[in-house]
Amino acid sequence: MTDMVSTDRFLAFAAMSLLVIVIPGPSVLFVIGRALAHGRRTALATVLGNVLGSYVLVCAVALGIGALVERSASVFMAVKLAGAAYLVLLGVQAYRHRGDMRLGVAAIGGAAATVRPAHGDLRTVADGVLVGVTNPKGIVFFAAVLPQFVDHTAGHLPSQMLLLGLIPITIGLITDTLWGLGAAAARGWFARSEKRLSMIGGAGGFAMIGLGVTVAATGRAD
Repeated sequence: MTDMVSTDRFLAFAAMSLLVIVIPGPSVLFVIGRALAHGRRTALATVLGNVLGSYVLVCAVALGIGALVERSASVFMAVKLAGAAYLVLLGVQAYRHRGDMRLGVAAIGGAAATVRPAHGDLRTVADGVLVGVTNPKGIVFFAAVLPQFVDHTAGHLPSQMLLLGLIPITIGLITDTLWGLGAAAARGWFARSEKRLSMIGGAGGFAMIGLGVTVAATGRAD
């Protein structure tokens, strides 16, 4: 399959992907919000869900569905608003349950460790998948940019897209993980006080609510 995509196209798309991913979008901000509200384990599960959701978009574009979403204003709006509403819902839940968050302080090194995640790991991954699938930034990027880097003379266009799509997925996995770990580490200081922990949990909830509102208010590039 790698013979179908030239090295030049591969590297060019990698550079384009890096430039787009470096600018924090809904996925990054969502991971940070989850890390602040629930800790490292939830953040990492959210990252996994996000990249899986993003690759669903790649598959949709490869099968021709992504173009319909990107070109149809009504379909695009429906997907965008669904994602925005879900972000707000998660933010409200995080804020409402901010007082229920408790971290155990490990005796060794005084490090803070999460007693248990806010939800089961599968539920957390599913939350990330939904946000990744409905991410307007991802929809536009994969539907409008990805097809430009395939080689029509080589054929097997869906396979080329599926291969190229692994590039931004890998970059996103690395960068989102770093964002999540950084936010979770900063959260450790707040774990030494229940009041601080409640405050940062509320801040994470507000961050997700604000992100949902921003996504809903953001228009199409055209």
